[in-house]
Amino acid sequence: MRILTSLALMLLAAPVAAQEPALAKPVDVLKSVVSGMPRSERQQVAVMTAEIAPGQKTPFHTHRFPVTIYVSEGAFTLEMEGRAPVVVTAGQSFVEPPGVKMTGYNRSAVQPMRVVIFYVSEPDTPFLDPVK
Repeated sequence: MRILTSLALMLLAAPVAAQEPALAKPVDVLKSVVSGMPRSERQQVAVMTAEIAPGQKTPFHTHRFPVTIYVSEGAFTLEMEGRAPVVVTAGQSFVEPPGVKMTGYNRSAVQPMRVVIFYVSEPDTPFLDPVK
């Protein structure tokens, strides 16, 4: 009995291993296979933010390389020539294809729309090309 009591005291007195916090893991928002990425040895990665006020729109434009947008607030309506309009809401992402004429809108009358933009291009390539 004395051995069992000693063993029990040793186990109780042993430091309890601290619980390790769970490891952070990314959450997929979008995975997309795209065409038209830059092929040069060096590429430029740009991360931008934009706010579009209620009722405001982007210029009519094209991109030379795919553009990925993540909507952090509001809803973004993208009208692309020859395609049905796409509405991307907060928490969603979308890849804008290269070479397609498009305009983006904030159709809300009251809520601003915010996006994070990811653009990979050959160095010093303009983000967009206005279309007249």
